[in-house]
This record gives sequence, C-alpha cells and structure tokens, in this order.
Amino acid sequence: MAQHFLLSSRARKLSLMQIAKMSDSEAVKAFADIRWHSNGGNPICPNCGNTSKIYLITTRNEYKCNECHKRFSVTSETLFHSHKLPLQTLLCAIVLFVNAVKGISALQLSRDLDIQYKSAFVLLHKLRESLIDYQSDEPFSGVCEIDGVYVGNYIRPKNNINDRIDMRKAFKPNKRVVISLRQRDELGSGANKSRTFILKSENTFDINNIVCKHILRGSEVHTDENVGYSDLSAYYTHKVVNHAVEYMGSGGENNNQSESYNARFRRLEYGQCHKLSVLYLSNYANKISYREDTRRLDNGAIFKDILGKCLNKPISNEFCGYWQGNHRVNERLGA
Repeated sequence: MAQHFLLSSRARKLSLMQIAKMSDSEAVKAFADIRWHSNGGNPICPNCGNTSKIYLITTRNEYKCNECHKRFSVTSETLFHSHKLPLQTLLCAIVLFVNAVKGISALQLSRDLDIQYKSAFVLLHKLRESLIDYQSDEPFSGVCEIDGVYVGNYIRPKNNINDRIDMRKAFKPNKRVVISLRQRDELGSGANKSRTFILKSENTFDINNIVCKHILRGSEVHTDENVGYSDLSAYYTHKVVNHAVEYMGSGGENNNQSESYNARFRRLEYGQCHKLSVLYLSNYANKISYREDTRRLDNGAIFKDILGKCLNKPISNEFCGYWQGNHRVNERLGA
C-alpha cells in the first residue's frame, strides 16, 4: 500500500522552528523575496512604483524612495499594513495556519504565539480573506460533483423532556448550507478544482444558477438524490447516486470528492472552531476548499503561496479596524 502523502518527507519542507529562529533581517528578506519577486527581491515603492534609488533605513527596517521621498516597509499597502506584531510572529502564524490541515481556531493561535485573542482572530480572518479574493472564475468542465453540508441547524435541547421542541419543526434563522462544487482530475487522482457557495437551502433555483454559471454545458455532473439537483439533466449529463441505498452506483455515479470536502469541513466545525458565524461562513468554506485543492503540495509551497497572496492584496476593507467597528455588513449568499 502506498504511503500517505502527509507521512512522507515530501510533505515537510518547512518547520516552525526555521521561522522562529529567523533574525529581523532574515524575516524582512523573506517578505521582500516574495513580495518583490518580479524585481529579484529588491524593493519597489508602493507609492510611485520607483525601483531604483531606494535606501534601506536599517534601524527601522524601512525603505525610503528617492523619487517621492515616501517611507515604506515590506508590508506597506498590503494585508499586513500597519501591523503591530513582529514579522517573525506573522510568519509563524502562517506556518501554523498552513500545517493545520483541518483549520485552526483563534484561541489556539493566541496560545501558540502568546498574542491576544483579538490579534489572532483578525490575523486568521485576513489569511482566509486572501484566499477567497484569489479564486479563479474559469468555468469547470469534464466530470464535476456537487453536494451540500448544513451548518447552524443545531438547537440545544432543554433539560426536561417536556420542554423540548421538535427539531424538525423549529425555526432556525442561522441555518445555511455550504455547496461544494468540485472538478475531477482527468488522471483519476481525486478532484483538482473546488469552489464553494453559501445558500439557505438546496433549492432548485439557486442550484441551477450556480451550476449554469460555473460549469460548462455538456459536462457530466454527479449529485446525490436531493430534489434540488433534479433539473440539471436539461443541460448536463446528470448522474445520481441514492445515498439511502449506496455510496456509489453500479455505473460509477458518486459524489465522493464533494463528500471528502464535507468531511474536512466538519473537522473544522466540530474539532476547531465549534461555531461558525454566518457573516463569515463563506471565508471558512473557501479555506477548506483551498486545503482540498492543495492537499498534495508540501507545506513550504503552500506557505509561499499564502504569503504571496497576502502581500499582493491591498489593505483589508473588512478587517482593518475590525475591533473599532469596521465589520462586514451582509453575508455572502448565492453564486
């Protein structure tokens, strides 16, 4: 039997100890090499775009542009703009985020790095935000799978049995379903592309909108027996597996890759965060989607990818000043 990827040395290319032992200059270089990769790691002024005659102020780890005379650092005008934490701490946070394949909670990160819960909460959300903003819009094709996993539908039962309500009839305002759309790899090694959407239910109208927008017509789509997917046969080769009877049909019809996503998402919900806000549910869902798509990459490659996304993303509109009241107003629903 082949060795699991996470058990192999190929999965381990970066350790937390490597980052923790970095000096200030090494941390600055790590940021600079990724942020200004196109310029060989040499600074580019974020204000005027100047690439020459930029001087390093070694006492502050800042740069000064000789053209516009502005000062900037390796994190200026990025997701980490105006950060208070040391660069080594930010890098350690990304390593912990990368190595936690089923997610990590803000409380755990605050204990691991000895930082305030508020700092850990915002930092993790910024990392998740960097992932959701770099999603590809390229439509899926070939063989695709769809499934949904419900969250926010649990009501704690009363102590006395006479006071308990029928959970099937109870109104659940925060009940949502995470729809996972996955494209199978042509070589048969699972799914290679994933996309997630948040709905209030698996209804035909929203499902049709998602599928028509994100899957090329004529593709093969595998789903379970839920009636929300019943109209897909109009434009797609629709194959259905009845989960009340079997996991895979006699003709190979299954949505096991979407079920794999659901399993990892449940580990995040039950084992790490325990409660997911509907306001930022799309960020959590996309984070698990990213982990599924990068499951066969080593942690060093994932680290560089996430750090690069953070350094190429401008200042966050939703989490810069979060604890001063700058919150997302509406949840992200639909396609």
